[in-house]
Amino acid sequence: MFRAIATVGGWTMVSRVLGFCRDILIAAYLGAGPMADAFFVALKLPNLFRRLFGEGAFNAAFVPAFANALTRQGPAVARQLAERLATLMALWLSAITLAGMVFMPQLLAVLAPGFAGRGAEQMVLAVELTRIVFPYLVFICLTALVSGVLNSMGRFTAAAAAPVFFNLLSMGALFALSPFTATPAHALAWGVMVSGMVQLALVWWAAAQAGMVILPVLPRLSPAETLVLRKMVPGLLGAGVTQLNLAVDVIIASLLPVGAVSLLYYADRVAQLPLGVIGIAISTALLPMLAAQLSAGKSLSAHRSMNRGLEITLALCVPAAVALAVLAAPIMSVLFQRGAFTAADARGAGAVLVVYALGLPAFVLVKAFAPGFFARGDTRTPVVIGLLCVALNLALNLFFLATGWLGAPGIALATVASAWVNAAAMAWLLARRGLWVADRRLRRAVPLVLGASAAMGLVLGGLSALLPMAPGLSGTLLLGLVCGLGAATYFGLAQVTGGLDLRALRRMMRRTA
Repeated sequence: MFRAIATVGGWTMVSRVLGFCRDILIAAYLGAGPMADAFFVALKLPNLFRRLFGEGAFNAAFVPAFANALTRQGPAVARQLAERLATLMALWLSAITLAGMVFMPQLLAVLAPGFAGRGAEQMVLAVELTRIVFPYLVFICLTALVSGVLNSMGRFTAAAAAPVFFNLLSMGALFALSPFTATPAHALAWGVMVSGMVQLALVWWAAAQAGMVILPVLPRLSPAETLVLRKMVPGLLGAGVTQLNLAVDVIIASLLPVGAVSLLYYADRVAQLPLGVIGIAISTALLPMLAAQLSAGKSLSAHRSMNRGLEITLALCVPAAVALAVLAAPIMSVLFQRGAFTAADARGAGAVLVVYALGLPAFVLVKAFAPGFFARGDTRTPVVIGLLCVALNLALNLFFLATGWLGAPGIALATVASAWVNAAAMAWLLARRGLWVADRRLRRAVPLVLGASAAMGLVLGGLSALLPMAPGLSGTLLLGLVCGLGAATYFGLAQVTGGLDLRALRRMMRRTA
């Protein structure tokens, strides 16, 4: 599990760093104005569907079923299950894509109702961009299916590396196509769409190399496929609650002054670095492992895997959250303040980032707790929690809007509050059902991690006051130096106090190599 986490996390780190490069270019070309708002809304819609129908609900239902078939019935039966579901998914998502292309103005009227009040040009631009990007949905959801196949077989590299091409092709399109398209946002949209094709080709090739060639077949619903689809329905909310909350955020943000959507996007992109490297890596590695252990009747091993997954989650996400909260302003300034992205934009995005940082542990814990339900075939319980959290997020947003205290930070605060409720509810239900109990090692590590993170926060705060970090090469180098010193402080203290045993972690990775 630890080697899988390192593989997924490492490639995700590469992808996120390239994503920062891409976002720096977007900020310079588009800034935080109407064109940026339109592009980010266009990108949000297929990503919402992708995380609901692809990575979220589908993987939650498909990976345990595929792992069970692979373990008990062999590769031929498992491949047949994957091929039938891939064909059904392709047909279904193609229909959704065609309908979305036709009814895009109506869809955006729901997702971004505030655009209509900004004039016809804003809505027309958003519709054009979303129609270009929307076919990405089909390719990336099929990529998620094939990635689930690879992960269940213990092969994580290709699936983790695929998102790198999203960033590379987006940047390439921005440079190469901008002179030939109506706006730089149009060039970005074409880059996104093409990247979906490339990512699908990469994971399909990797699956073929592993002896699992996924080909189209005549659609057929056997009991195995029907079971996956039935479990997928409640998982649409259970696994995608964060995305639904973010969709609510976009709806509310579109009602605010120009730039609110963009500020939320830039802050979220920075927060997504630890969320992706830690949360997605933990969830991706933990779900197939728990499913295989439970299928083999190794409940004690599953219990240990769950606790070690939570231990590494907290050991990495808590210091990341502290660092983002303390360094929010210089991070946004150094990364994005250039070209069309002003100092005022950097301050606004920094305020949002502070709020997102407060919720980072909750976002990651949701990713770590969810496999405890999904690996046991329970996609119903998370949907109940998800509905409550979506309702809470919407209620808080409406409350802030009615009282006049909202803005982009208020939208982020509503999302953070609902994420903490989600994580707490999942932990409580797993413990109540006897499916998870924090063992002695986890209970000992948590306060030590919190203490080391607090000490690191004091060091970062003092260094940021002594070393003012402005946009440019010198500011970038200073920010890197401060982050490096903060990381050394945390890992040194965690190692000395026993909150994180780096030597034991290396031994575990060597044993699983």
